[in-house]
Parts: sequence; C-alpha cells; structure tokens
Amino acid sequence: MPASTREAVRTAVLADSDTRWKWGALTARRITPESVEPTGFVLRGRATPTARQLTETGVSDTAPREVTGAEFLREVRDAEARGEGYDVVVLALVGGAVRALLQGLADLGLARRPVIVTGYVGVVYEKLTDGLLLRHGADVVLANSRHDAERFRAVYEGVGASAEPVVEAALPFLGGAPHTPEAGRDTLVFAAQPSVPATRAERAYVLRRLVGHARLHPDREVLLKLRSKPGEHTTHLEEFPFQKLVRELDAPANFRLVYGHMGEVLDRTDLLVTVSSTAALEALHRRVPTAVLTDLGVREALGNHHFVGSGLLTSFDLLDRGLVPAPDETWLARQGVAADTPYEAAFDAARERVAALLALPALPPVTPYYTAETAPGYLPGVLARHRLDVTAPEPRESGLRRVVREAARGAYRQGVQRVAPVIRRLGEL
Repeated sequence: MPASTREAVRTAVLADSDTRWKWGALTARRITPESVEPTGFVLRGRATPTARQLTETGVSDTAPREVTGAEFLREVRDAEARGEGYDVVVLALVGGAVRALLQGLADLGLARRPVIVTGYVGVVYEKLTDGLLLRHGADVVLANSRHDAERFRAVYEGVGASAEPVVEAALPFLGGAPHTPEAGRDTLVFAAQPSVPATRAERAYVLRRLVGHARLHPDREVLLKLRSKPGEHTTHLEEFPFQKLVRELDAPANFRLVYGHMGEVLDRTDLLVTVSSTAALEALHRRVPTAVLTDLGVREALGNHHFVGSGLLTSFDLLDRGLVPAPDETWLARQGVAADTPYEAAFDAARERVAALLALPALPPVTPYYTAETAPGYLPGVLARHRLDVTAPEPRESGLRRVVREAARGAYRQGVQRVAPVIRRLGEL
C-alpha cells in the first residue's frame, strides 16, 4: 500500500563516511513528511568512521549500525518481510556504491520498493559527469543549490537521460545564529581538509603561513579546525596530517588545534579561512567573514575554482595585512546560502517530490543510465568493486571474530594511512 496511508514514514540512511552520515541523517529528517527517526547504517570499508567521528557530527544520539552492502540489502528485504519495510532509503555514498545499491535494491524484487534518494555532501568540483551518471536511477537526486541543479540537469539532458529526479534543495547542515562580533574576541579558524592540498610541501606551506599569521597577530586566536585524528579516515585519504606537520614548527601560544562539531566552532569564529572546504558555505550562511585562499593557485585539483565570482578569493599576504574579502551577493544566492527565502523553504520541493512518490500505488522500476547496454565496458567493473551477494548466508559473528575483525580494520587503516605513503615516497627516490 502507498506509504502515505501509514502513520509514519520509515527511513533508512546508508553512509560511507562521517560527513556523509551527517548529510544523510539530516537530509532524511528534512525531506520526509511525518518521519520517524531514520535508521542509520554505515558501510564497512576504508573510510568507516570511528565512534568519536560519528559522535562529533552531532546528528544523532543513536550510533548507526556498521554493515556491508549485502547486509544492508538483507535488512531492507527482511524489514519488508516483518511488515516494517522502509519507505525511503537515503544513499549517502560515493557514486559507484550508489550504482551498486541501485542494482541491489532493484534485484530484491520487493512488493513495494522504497523511494531512493541520493546527492552530494558538499561542493561538487570533480567527477561531476561520472558521479551524476552513477547516481542516475535514484528517484531523487538532490542538488544543494540552484547552481548545482542547473549543472545536474544539463548533464542528464546532455546524455539523453531523464532529469526529472534532480531536485533543488540546500545543504542540510546549514543554520545556527548569525555572526555577532563580541568585544575582545578575535578568532580566525582555518577549516582543514584531508586531501586539499594533497602534497606534503603544500600542506606544510599552509601550516607555516597559518602559524606565521598567529605570530603577526598575537592578540588573535588562530585555530586549526581538524576533522579527524591520525589513524582515522574521512571521505578522502589524508596522507600528511596537519597534527604531525605542526610538530616541526614552534607555534605561538595563540595557535592551537581544535576538533568537534563545525557549527559549534563557528559560534566563536570571526574569520573563516579555507582552501575549498564546505565549511565556507556554512560560514557564509551565518554571515561569518570568509576567505578562500589562492596561495597555491586557483585550480580544479584544489576545488577553489568553485569560488570564482564569489568575491572571496584572497591570499595570506592580504590576510596578514588585515584585508578581509566581501562576498558577492548574487553568487551567494545561486549557491543556496544567505538567500532571501527562508532556509526551511529550500527543502519544500524535495518534500513534495518524496510525498508524491510515496502516494503512488506503485513506484516505477529503477532505470539507471549506466546499464549493460549503455556502458558494457564500464558498469561490470563498478559493480564488481561493490559486489553484493544478498543470497549468501550471513555469517554468525562470535565475540572473538568481532575483535579480530576490528583489529584487522585497525591494521588496514594503519597501512593505508602510514605505511603506503612511505612506500610511495621511497619509490620516488
């Protein structure tokens, strides 16, 4: 029966990193009418977040359950068998995993499949076309701004695929009180990213300039906001953690590292500086003065090319002299931040589309763009990397096996984070 006839909408969120869990959980709450608290799952893999990372997202008191893709599909199938089927599934995953789960959900043969929602956790500055086509087939592909919605539709229409699933919304974690200066407070926050910039030399440069800025302005608190601790992973691999690089510098007392929820850090921020972090959009939404660095160039690899036309591009030399850029209001509106319309209204179209789909007697078949006909030399490899065997019996995991698995995961992370980069550097000698 249509989900609209039920008392509440049951939603599941599957994420593959801490940032995508934050996006997925908040998105689920904003787009599902009369929804109960979404059931959370995190995909077991390279970027599986730790309990600390999940807690610091601040989105739920209940930790999501760690699963494989096949285990998630079995849960969806078994929930329907119990009469507790999910009405909406939010896939907060990389594109290849989304395409695999689309296939898996279609192959379950459910009496009524859930509405499938996906999107992006922040600024889309790389692999736009491939990422979008891998996500095609979902019922709703959320765009975080008018700018993104136009780009997404252009890609789908350009390859002859339906652009109907594209729905303009906003980043679900914007909000918080507008910036209010406080007498005696002067806090600069640098929002770090795990892979931007990527090289050791460039990351060391940024750190030297940040520490140098702190020395030039001893009355200013300079905070380096970090997303993960050494050994933890986020959406992207971090080969050269700032925590290690800072040990090589004699940082002044007014410079320090901070962790925690970005919104809470922004509560006491007077200037947000970054290369291209989505934190810039969070800050701009709250009217926190914001600067995007050009010191390493304005390059697609850095993602700061996304801010061309924003009025925010600047350098450490200018910041050292006290010059703070002013944002372009037209650019802000197109990016879905600091817009004239109320923030909650940004999700009206998404809520309406989900509600309309839930009210249908039956949902249409999942019809992705990438199929055995359109991409016979590409799709099999994508599906193989995310192999899903729902029919295989789920192994019973003893306490010892669970301990061994966690230890193996730790060893794997250690290898990816520390050993592999050393081997690569030795190979370059």
